[in-house]
This record gives sequence, structure tokens and C-alpha cells, in this order.
Amino acid sequence: MSTVDWQGTRVVVAGLGVSGIPVARALYGLGAVVTVVNDGDDERSRAQAAELESWAAARSASAEGGGGRRAGGITVRLGDGATLPESTELIVTAPGWKPDKPLFAAAAEAGVPVWGDVELAWRLRGLDGRRPAPWLAVTGTNGKTTTVRMLASILEAAGLRTAAVGNIGVSLLDAVLGDEEYDVLAVELSSYQLHWAPSLRAHSAVVLNLAPDHLDWHGSMEAYAADKGRIYEGNRVACVYNAAEKATEDLVREADVEEGCRAIGFTLGTPGPSQLGVVDGILVDRAFVENRQKQAQELAEVSDIDPPAPHNIANALAAAALARAFGVEPAAVRDGLRAFRPDPHRIEHVADVDGVAYVDDSKATNTHATEASLAAYDPIVWIAGGLAKGASFGELVAGAAGRLRGVVLMGRDRALIREALARHAPEVPVVDLDRTDTGAMSEAVREAARLARPGDTVLLAPACASMDMFVNYNKRGEAFADAVRALAAESD
Repeated sequence: MSTVDWQGTRVVVAGLGVSGIPVARALYGLGAVVTVVNDGDDERSRAQAAELESWAAARSASAEGGGGRRAGGITVRLGDGATLPESTELIVTAPGWKPDKPLFAAAAEAGVPVWGDVELAWRLRGLDGRRPAPWLAVTGTNGKTTTVRMLASILEAAGLRTAAVGNIGVSLLDAVLGDEEYDVLAVELSSYQLHWAPSLRAHSAVVLNLAPDHLDWHGSMEAYAADKGRIYEGNRVACVYNAAEKATEDLVREADVEEGCRAIGFTLGTPGPSQLGVVDGILVDRAFVENRQKQAQELAEVSDIDPPAPHNIANALAAAALARAFGVEPAAVRDGLRAFRPDPHRIEHVADVDGVAYVDDSKATNTHATEASLAAYDPIVWIAGGLAKGASFGELVAGAAGRLRGVVLMGRDRALIREALARHAPEVPVVDLDRTDTGAMSEAVREAARLARPGDTVLLAPACASMDMFVNYNKRGEAFADAVRALAAESD
């Protein structure tokens, strides 16, 4: 919990936007003197800055009119995110700011600590005298949001006051400082957030999987894995790992945890002692039972999971493990999984047209996520491409080659996937759309329909980011769904 006397403390908030604005407002509310620095000086940044400064001025005027006074205020400095303001005592950074920023070098030289918004939220727990809610924390290259939402659904089914927060898009600061009291929080954490959260100590945590991602930010796979592994530091009850990925178990072994904290594995196969797994279509627990050597507790059926794709079953097992670590009964695991519905654009069935299923997995923005998506269907007409983010596609294509009926490529870096297909799946028909306008999606769906046969699945699982053509993966998925619906209307 925070021991800082915030009144008059001079804090720099690095970055406007999703995390920076709530952080600035929270710190202002605590009495800090806040300076927001931002690299950009575009129209959007200027509008955000004006709104934030106006909000602070109105709050200050209101306080003075009521006979109160405060030392703090908010100043926004645009177009200069490198210079450390004089007398700075703390920096709270947006998670996306890279560690090699000149601002952080200046902070290190001046002995100024740097926190992320998650670190700030962690330190502010219980500031109002309430008992801090424990955190059940989730990270991994893929599946974080689904697992956190599954976990929240299970906790709700158990009658617990909870919320899914963090990198899922719901501010941890709001959960920590808001009026609502929680029994436990389901917390999604990115590698960026974990990098800037040195004192975080979760009740229990999981690293779902590890695959190369964001290496331009972290600098290496080793650094990326190390930041993911921070989620296990100081865990009190359980460190949950993926038994199919030794790298996640290695992170558990390297973590400094509280005495008595247990390593709990999850597997799509038959579980061993201290694991959760699957037996004859049943999710079973051999970790949180009285006799782990001889007992197994039924939790739910695979058919309770929507959709029951292998990677989604793994997500459900991880969520169940965290819930069981918190003492949740088996019936609540089953009821929570039954109640859960996936977010849009995550292996979402859009429609069947002329005997062909059309599935939107626009959220599959890297090769690891796409590999899991491709493994769920056979045969497939695959729509792929976009911004590769430095990824290579040989291993992905080689593993999926036997499932592919055809491939439609679009987006800026599609040539990288085309080259992998030429090497590892030369017999698979490929349509290469030489256009990056948003209307390309409609053509991609039509070309996929031409390649598909009844019983096939047309799968949008791009293995790439979307920003070359779309604002985000949501807009890409919406464009796909719109194109499929237009195709369905024509076939009626």
C-alpha cells in the first residue's frame, strides 16, 4: 500500500491516452502536482490536453469555492516527452513507453523512480481504509482477455464481488479508488505493464503461453519472457503454468514466491498430481483436492466451453485453476464457464453460407494465436496478412499446410506469408490481393468463397496486426463480418 504523502508531490505522467489521462486525474485527486508529457503534438493530443487541463481547473475552482484549497494542478507539455521537468519526484508511465526513452535515462540519473499505472494502482490499494481485494493475475502471449473474462464469470458464479480489469480495457485505478468494494479482482496484465510493476504481488497468477511478440519493445525473447515472469513474483497461493510449454514452468521455478505457494499445471491431456486437465471430455482437478495422488474432482464438461477449440479449453483450465486457488467450489467453475460468452472477433462464428462456415478471429494478430486458431478447423480457406511486426511465418505455414484448402492474402506484409506458403505448402492455391484499402476485405471474402467447398471453414486469422488497413483488429473483424453478411444476402 502507498506510504507516499501525495499532497504537493511533483509527479510526471508519461503519455496521454488510455492510461495516462486516468492516472493524471487520480494523482490530481490525491493532491499531487501533475505534469503530463507527451511525444505527440497532433490535433488529438491537443484536444486531450485542453480537456484535461480544463477538468483540473474546474475541480480547483470548485474546491476553492467550497472553502478548500489544494496544492496540486495539471500541466500538459506536448511534443517533448524526453525532458525531465525540474523537481520531479516520481514518473508514472503509460505501459507502451519503451524503457530506452531518454526521459527514463534522465530519471535514472536523477534517482527518480518510474512506475506504471499498474504499479500505482497496486500501491494505492487500501488507501481509503478498506481491505484491499486480492488480485488473481493473468498474462501470456495469447488468450489473456478470454481467460480473465472466464475467471470473472466463474468468480461471479461463486457469489463473489469481482471485476475483470487491467489490460482488458477497464482501469485498475478505477477498481482500486472507486466506490465499489470487491472480494477479488481478475486482472489482465501485459508484458509492458509487468515491466513497470516491480512491487506487484498477486494472490495467484498464470502465464498462459510464451511466443515471440513485442520483441521490438523488449529487445529480446529473454527480456520479454522475464517481464512476463514478473507476474509470479511474491505469489501467495498458486503459480499456474502451461504444462505443454516448459518455458512457463521455468518462469515459476525462477520466481521468488511466498512460503507454501504451489506450482499448478494445466494440460489438455490427463492431469498428473497438482494439475488440471481433461479426461473423456471432462475438465478435472487433481490439484485442489485432498488426495492429489488418488483423487480427481470433476469441474465441467468440454461442451460447457464456448467455443470448445483446444486453445479455449486451455484458457478455461487456467481460469479454473486460479478460481480453485481462491477456494471456489467446482459447481461455480461449471456455472461460470457455461455463462461465459467470448468477446467479438475471437474465433467468432459469423454465418454459414452455401454450406461453408465463416469464422472471425481478427484478434489473432500474431503467429502463436493464429496457430491455435488454424488447429481448430479442417479444411480451411485462410484469410491472412497485415503488419507482420517482425514475425516469420515458415513454422506456422508448415504446421497448417495439411489443413489448407486455399489462402487469400491481403495487407502490407502479405509477401512474407506468400513466401512461406511457396516453401511449405506449394500445392495450396493462393490469391494475392494487391491492395491495402479497407474495401479489400469484401474482395477477400468473395475470393475465399470461390475457393471453399461445402464443409469448409473460411477463417479470418491474419497472424498480423491490422493498422496498415484498419484502425484496429475490431474494425477488421467488423469488415469481415459485413462482407460475409453481404455474401449471405446474395445467396438467399
